[in-house]
Amino acid sequence: MLETATDFLYEQLAAELGQAIERGALRPGERLPSVRKLAADRACSVATVIQSYVVLENAGLIEVRPKSGHFVRRRSEGVAEPRAPRKSCQPAKVCGSVSDGVARLHQALRDPSIVPLGSAYVDASALPIVALNRLLAQIAREASTAGARYDVAPGLPTLRHQLARRAVSWGLVIHEDEFVTTVGATEAVLLGLRAVAKAGDAIAVESPTYFGVLQAIDSLGMKAVEIPAHPRTGMDLDALEDALRSGPVRAIVTTANVSNPLGAIMPDEAKERLVRIAARHDLPILEDDVYGDLVFDGTRPRPLRAFDKDGRVLLVGSVSKTLAPGYRVGWIAPGRWQEQVERLKFSQTLACATLPQMAVAEFLSSGGYDRHLRRLRNLLCGQLERYRQGIAAAFPEGTRVSAPRGGFVLWVELPAGVDALELQERALTRGVAVAPGPIFSARTRFQNFVRISCGLPWAGPAESAVKILGQIAAELVERRGRLRGAA
Repeated sequence: MLETATDFLYEQLAAELGQAIERGALRPGERLPSVRKLAADRACSVATVIQSYVVLENAGLIEVRPKSGHFVRRRSEGVAEPRAPRKSCQPAKVCGSVSDGVARLHQALRDPSIVPLGSAYVDASALPIVALNRLLAQIAREASTAGARYDVAPGLPTLRHQLARRAVSWGLVIHEDEFVTTVGATEAVLLGLRAVAKAGDAIAVESPTYFGVLQAIDSLGMKAVEIPAHPRTGMDLDALEDALRSGPVRAIVTTANVSNPLGAIMPDEAKERLVRIAARHDLPILEDDVYGDLVFDGTRPRPLRAFDKDGRVLLVGSVSKTLAPGYRVGWIAPGRWQEQVERLKFSQTLACATLPQMAVAEFLSSGGYDRHLRRLRNLLCGQLERYRQGIAAAFPEGTRVSAPRGGFVLWVELPAGVDALELQERALTRGVAVAPGPIFSARTRFQNFVRISCGLPWAGPAESAVKILGQIAAELVERRGRLRGAA
């Protein structure tokens, strides 16, 4: 879905056409007016129409057919979504094979010849890296003593001020002194867990959940209680309450807005209920909100923190998914655990790098971030739809694909019997990295699931990589059929 907030005429035109497509005035398969005709009808330049069509194409709403023109793209709405897992209330240590699978992903990242569909990051062409780097260089020249001292916790004041300003648009009132800057969201999650729990404690997590959360739990000697999550609405709160009745749980970790790997967005009424459940059991909630700015329709869902009345939600965020993963700029608003988190930050990494924080703060204050987000959301919406269509066409019958309303990862359920770990190994030999389902579960469930990142442009290596994955999956299905027939 295209957003309507615009800065330029071509964006306004693209938004109007996008609304016509969304409302059915322009139907799938219909041809749009030619560039010259629309330019004449709207009394604008040909260049303006071309730019607007590029925006619509990037958003996945239209496609170009050689020598025929621009057409409304047919959506892959008939693709079934993955099924939620069964309930399991018993705490479990994180299986060692989770770290093994993640290690293989990290190794693949270091090999430039491998197409990285297993790692959740956006291609550099979609990020304002050049502008950020220019800011960084300017700051280094003008603030000649920057970096000469440690910006100890809570961190750089100008960045925390910008975060407090942005929090207002999230539906929150958080003072700048309530933020602690961190080395990305990964450190923020570790600090939050260390502040609220100790070794041996059980932590309730979504299932499937981001493998980084599982690694953090494992590194601290804690256990995970897996709570089934629905692809659309997130954590099953009835199952959570069952788990809380079954045994002691020390904290809850969740991504209520655009979860990873499902892309689920928890409805507001469910968020309110989750906060009430936590209050009733006197539990902290560690909320990872790194994808909250990437909802396709431009609405910014309120974090759980917006429903928190007594400071029990520790809110985590970063710019790694929207601006610059390599800058490693993250934060946590730890609520009632502020003092503990600041002390832990000092003992763990002392301080964050000053110059990247300054560059991000300057970019946030300039107003460029919101313009960038609008374009990035439209781009990712289109890319994700193209990946869904590509997976539906290339993968074997019976494959199910998530339909997230934000972010840039897809959760893919393969036909029963397909081993995702074997698919990962075979794909690596053919130059493709994919994230196997078992690394998203402490008990290595989801044996026939994979996560596919849609952060790379669809055309070119990514399209070929998806076809390779589909071929390997089909080979594994065929082999399973032969073995069953022989038996």
